[in-house]
Amino acid sequence: MRLVMLAALLAAPPAIAQDATPVAGAGGAQGDVSVTIYNNDQALVEDVRRLTLPAGVSRQEFADVSQNIRPETVRLSAEGVTIVEQNFDYDLLSPDALMEKAVGRTVTIVRTNPGTGAELREQARVLAANNGVVLDIGGRIEVLRDDGLPARVIFPGIPPNLRARPTLSVTLDSARAGARPVTLAYLTNGLAWSADYVALFDEAAGALDLQGWITLTNRGDTPFVNADTVLVAGAPQMAAPPGRLRPMPPGQALPGRPGTETANRERIGDYYLYPLERRTTIAANQQKQVSFLSVGGVPATRGYRFRNAWLGATEEPASADAVLSFSSSREGGLGDALPAGTVRVYMRDTRGQPQFIGENAIAHTPMGSDLAIRTGEAFDIKVRPVVEGRERIASDEWERTARFRITTAEGTREVVREDAVTFWRTRMRYDLTNASPQPVTVEVVQAGLDGWWSDTRVPAESQPGTQVSRDERMWRVQVPANGSATLTASFDTRY
Repeated sequence: MRLVMLAALLAAPPAIAQDATPVAGAGGAQGDVSVTIYNNDQALVEDVRRLTLPAGVSRQEFADVSQNIRPETVRLSAEGVTIVEQNFDYDLLSPDALMEKAVGRTVTIVRTNPGTGAELREQARVLAANNGVVLDIGGRIEVLRDDGLPARVIFPGIPPNLRARPTLSVTLDSARAGARPVTLAYLTNGLAWSADYVALFDEAAGALDLQGWITLTNRGDTPFVNADTVLVAGAPQMAAPPGRLRPMPPGQALPGRPGTETANRERIGDYYLYPLERRTTIAANQQKQVSFLSVGGVPATRGYRFRNAWLGATEEPASADAVLSFSSSREGGLGDALPAGTVRVYMRDTRGQPQFIGENAIAHTPMGSDLAIRTGEAFDIKVRPVVEGRERIASDEWERTARFRITTAEGTREVVREDAVTFWRTRMRYDLTNASPQPVTVEVVQAGLDGWWSDTRVPAESQPGTQVSRDERMWRVQVPANGSATLTASFDTRY
């Protein structure tokens, strides 16, 4: 019941709730539609239509395909049928397009006298339709103005290359006549999905309820009616356009320790699949949400973390980050792989009302991962890093390095470069204060220790730390209620 109330209270508005009812008058030419949507603005559409084909060569039109179709990816299959040629007509019928196609042609201008209602018809040749329409009416040049006067334009017909809807026309060669299913498959842009999570954290119980939502977005004008929809957590590699390099996507580290458990979900290659339980209509220019995860009682803790940059020091104390930690492991109660998305965290106030306390993004997260969601800055928990001292440590030994030969026109000579090995000793102090009525533990992380040589030393520290990576060391500092604590550490580095 608690999860049901959470979904009803915190989920998306009813306007974008799941609805498998076809849109009236839309997608009428489509057949049995299946849509597979990826995370990189790509989707695979499979549309099975039943067509009656004559024997031999014929031209068949497939209306209601996506206006963002990638024509080069079209695959058509049917028994005893081969493809001769295909064309995608995406020049859609509209008043502006109709006028642009009429340039150089004759149209009829109809003006109505507002006082008498009498109509005046004149033949006009369209000279241009650039930010306005320029006409030649009986030798006088006139601009067709939009000034509110009753006027309309009558065209002699619709140009053959204008379509009311995006249409794929395919020339087929059929070995026999008759009705049969024809499968049309293609890749398209304009369809996307993302994951959103709503977490209700109960600090007293040390647990959270997690609701996961799939947000589907259709930025095109073509609906996909009653579609069998599968979502793929991943972005297949796409070829770069000729002559251009496709930029590498920015890296995104997994939050906390990455998991090593396999989720009980269907996979294809290295991707997880998230099929929707029921068919749904993805209407044109629509965003909708569908629930895909609902788990209660996941063990969770709220803590604090302060990450200090190399040689970071502040005059005024800075707030520590408030962090919500939990696991996606099976033993941890969640037991699922989480597609990339945004986690929004709520806590109940003293009146029992859920209040928003922060959000953060996660990458694709394997099952069994430890997640640390930064929800914001802690009001009462402050840390002031101080550089107490920094001195140069010179070595008496020199290392001969980079011994190499250089060949020139004058011959070969030997060059020796001598480099002194020099270390710096940096002494840091971290002053922590806690204005809350409860004792807290703050994870203090010092970053920037070693990005290259891997020979940084920690000759002294006031309490044992943990080397979480070659670049970062972490201490768990206990700070009493309404009290303070101090951490000190020294680092020997090459810089």
